[in-house]
Amino acid sequence: MTAEAMLTSPPVAVAPPQERLPTPRMRATLRIQQRILMTVRQLLHTDGFVELLPPTIGPVTDPGSRGAKQVDIDYYGHRYKLMTSGILYKQASLLAFDKIFNIAPNVRLEPLETATTHRHLAEFHQIDVEIAGASRDDVMRVAERLISGAAAAVCEHQSADLEVLGRDPADLKAVAGGGFDRMAHRDAVAELQSLGHEQSSAAELDWVGEELLSRRHQQAFFVTDYPKGSRGFYDRESRTQPGVLRNFDLILPDGYGEVISGSEREHDYRRLIMRMRETAENPAKYRWYLDVAKEGLPASAGFGIGLERLTRYLAGHAAVWQASAFPKIPGVVSP
Repeated sequence: MTAEAMLTSPPVAVAPPQERLPTPRMRATLRIQQRILMTVRQLLHTDGFVELLPPTIGPVTDPGSRGAKQVDIDYYGHRYKLMTSGILYKQASLLAFDKIFNIAPNVRLEPLETATTHRHLAEFHQIDVEIAGASRDDVMRVAERLISGAAAAVCEHQSADLEVLGRDPADLKAVAGGGFDRMAHRDAVAELQSLGHEQSSAAELDWVGEELLSRRHQQAFFVTDYPKGSRGFYDRESRTQPGVLRNFDLILPDGYGEVISGSEREHDYRRLIMRMRETAENPAKYRWYLDVAKEGLPASAGFGIGLERLTRYLAGHAAVWQASAFPKIPGVVSP
């Protein structure tokens, strides 16, 4: 099936919980997900990280991208948001510890067309990592260690579950071994354009383009150096390459697509205000965050791993909703 066909095929109807949860495939999937969480926590705790519990509501959240909408709630007469990402709170958490992580749900009302990408959920869980004083390369090494470690642990401990799911552990061998590839955004754009795909050089890789690249690789690979304007105000602009962001995505092979986004963070108060205005954000909305930045946010870098996306890859599922006990497919009303 072509990438374009994958993105236009209709979403599969989700069976109710009483039918899905007791099945051998669902139970195997959730055991694999548990192994991912156990492995990630163990690796990070061993490396000196502190796990913090992030908020699920706040006066402001990550501004989001690609048409995803935020959810407003009434908080005692104040307009608050459900978290689409804990990025702002991760930066603030570094005032307590230099290396932190959290695992939390996020809610993004994705555009209806994402129901057919097989990679989007309206509610998902993210493994967030942030390190004070770190560079992009520092956190990319951590990201690779977590992904390869999770793959290796699943192959070692969940062989019976992989068999239930029909997932050949040999298909995970390359990722479990590490040594992920890298390419700059400009090179990814050039490759897609050479394939006849109209990918903009000023934007993130679109969903079809991302899947096309993913299907051409048998190993996970990083895409780095996205152009300024393609990402949020918190992605730090290179001081030596104006217009280039010090950020990255990690793309899984075999068509599974992006599983991690990360970057060095902008932390300077004046630059944050300037970047907010450049991205059409109102600085007044971010008052608490900017107050912290004015007092002094640590320089940092970090990333977020989509738990259901990683589970989908390791379990070999066709769609990300199959990696969730209670999936929320964009536009599909469900428990």
